[in-house]
Amino acid sequence: MEVKYRLAENNDLDGIFRVEKSSFSSPWLFESLLYDVCLSSVSIYIVALVDKSIIGFCGAHLVVDECHINNVAVLPKFRRAGVGQGLVKTLMTLTQETVTGYTLEVRQSNINAIKLYQKFGFTQQGIRENYYADTQEDALIMFMQLKA
Repeated sequence: MEVKYRLAENNDLDGIFRVEKSSFSSPWLFESLLYDVCLSSVSIYIVALVDKSIIGFCGAHLVVDECHINNVAVLPKFRRAGVGQGLVKTLMTLTQETVTGYTLEVRQSNINAIKLYQKFGFTQQGIRENYYADTQEDALIMFMQLKA
């Protein structure tokens, strides 16, 4: 399977929303993704494609000199194949010249995602209690500082 990564385009929105719905118990609304992918001046989205079909995406906001990763999602049948890692790596490659660090929140129970972020050098910096509205689960706040 050959996976290609690129910046998202406006016409990728339906594919991104399909991945979002299949990945999260409380997915973003279509309108929220529409704004973030197509209209926001601070958003950056990366898509992963197999045979021109979107199988995953990574979304982030560039705020001052920091990149806040909002979501990394991969269709279930393509998980555990390095796609999430490829998405994060592509995002970091495209943004490392303009940011000093990366931050994100991740469900405390999402061990696979935590391990992925740790591979890139993210460390836990705190906890947001009851962060996820659907389950009241805590989120780990993770951060990765780029070297000067």
